[in-house]
Amino acid sequence: MAACVNNLIAKVAAGQLCKAFGIRLYPNPQVVQLAKNAGFDSLFIDLEHSTLSVDDASQLCCAGILGGITPFVRVPYQCGNGLIQRVLDGGAMGVIFPHIHTAQDAKAAVTISKYPPLGTRSMTGQLPVFSLKPTPPDQVIKESNASASSVILMIETKDAIERIDEIAAVDGVDALLIGSNDLAIELGVQGGFQTAVFGSALEAVSNACRRHGKIMGLAGIYDNYEIQNWAINTLNVRFLLCQQDSGLIAGGAAKCIAALPRVEMVNGGSVRYKQTLKKR
Repeated sequence: MAACVNNLIAKVAAGQLCKAFGIRLYPNPQVVQLAKNAGFDSLFIDLEHSTLSVDDASQLCCAGILGGITPFVRVPYQCGNGLIQRVLDGGAMGVIFPHIHTAQDAKAAVTISKYPPLGTRSMTGQLPVFSLKPTPPDQVIKESNASASSVILMIETKDAIERIDEIAAVDGVDALLIGSNDLAIELGVQGGFQTAVFGSALEAVSNACRRHGKIMGLAGIYDNYEIQNWAINTLNVRFLLCQQDSGLIAGGAAKCIAALPRVEMVNGGSVRYKQTLKKR
């Protein structure tokens, strides 16, 4: 039984964009099917900024594997190797590591994510990426190291930008993912995604990714066609966190209320309507 297809690797190989759906609120695996129906290619399951558990993440990962939408899990900063091991054994096909500062951080991420001889990940049996079927260890090692344990490093600090070339040069790293909000704050331009200093930082990451054959990703900038178009077509971003469940619920709720006629209660309960919809 071969490991599942990693859509990030497959999409990039085909010159396409891998579109990620973020999950930080809703643990029910049915949300994975909704993401699949909408056309997303991967999941960004967030254990850093949420109360989701490892079990929640595993159930979402397994639903993603069954549905053909590749599951990635962001772990908390400095969470320890044990949690990363459990996330991978639970079905994640890659780990997103926040707040990478140095090449040493990058090497440590690779080491815990990969089986020997590339790393030190511990072996177990009946993994979700192999459909829980007994699989020869040599096959598990080969296929997991190649495509079922992507190492995605978040670039969201000033010192990471200063060391971006040495970080990008680390063998075993698959992608460098911009954490836009934290990076902008670090650079002194909170929310300034269209400033020169923020743009220059992204260009530095793009250049390093091209030099060292890494995938560039972008997170934290949603519903902004101008920046996303520049990122995809100029910076060569191929992994995009398009939105999160919380943002979609909030945006959809606001849109729903805005589309309703305004209702006022008058005279002890009778109703008067004021149509606020624009004429079409």
